[in-house]
Amino acid sequence: MDIERKLWTNLRSHPILGIRFVGQFPVAYYIADFACREDMLIVELDGSQHDDNPYDASRTTAIEGLGYRVLRFWNRDVIGNPEGVVLAIEAELMVAI
Repeated sequence: MDIERKLWTNLRSHPILGIRFVGQFPVAYYIADFACREDMLIVELDGSQHDDNPYDASRTTAIEGLGYRVLRFWNRDVIGNPEGVVLAIEAELMVAI
């Protein structure tokens, strides 16, 4: 199963505080995997190709410079602990309240 689709399914079936996410959200020159526009939260999923990737750090800095918060999760976490990923997203959203 596609990792993004798996998280998307979990986000839709577990509405977090009534907050809506959109997928493939354009922000600056990038396409974010998921975004909660109302709370300025970007969720990115990373595979092994992202391990110590300087591009990802500069991308995160650029997106955060626009006022967004960026959460990154490894693909293996979405596969092995999808509920934990959703709970981590929920915790980040609670900070904004």
